[in-house]
Amino acid sequence: MKGFRSFILRGNVVDLAVGIVIGAAFTAVVNGFVGAFLTPLVGLATGATGDMSRKHFTLGATQFPYGAFINAAISFLLLAAALYFLVVLPINKLHERLAPHQDVQAPKRDCPECLSPVPAHARRCASCTVPLPEIPVQAETTTQRAG
Repeated sequence: MKGFRSFILRGNVVDLAVGIVIGAAFTAVVNGFVGAFLTPLVGLATGATGDMSRKHFTLGATQFPYGAFINAAISFLLLAAALYFLVVLPINKLHERLAPHQDVQAPKRDCPECLSPVPAHARRCASCTVPLPEIPVQAETTTQRAG
């Protein structure tokens, strides 16, 4: 079950599911909302009456349907906001809760030759490859092991 959970919560699987399922499911809802509520509000703000998607201007013999573009832009913004707040944020919070990011810094010491930082238990320096001296065992560590 743990393997299935990690497979589902991988970024590419979640992104693919969000793109296909949510995009297909919310398209009709968002388009309906835009057509029923936002298009009339944009028309009211611009002084236009009627269906905004039918608005166009003509230049020469060519029609430019700017109303359809406005509807599509509003639909895109609403869909992106819905995806972000209803899917992406909850998935990110769930992912952080199940697999928190742990930034643990290993203890380091300086190489006596090149002075570059190396992990405390390293035997050789990664930069200059010189053998490193052994770390002296602390008295507390040996008493804790004995007890």
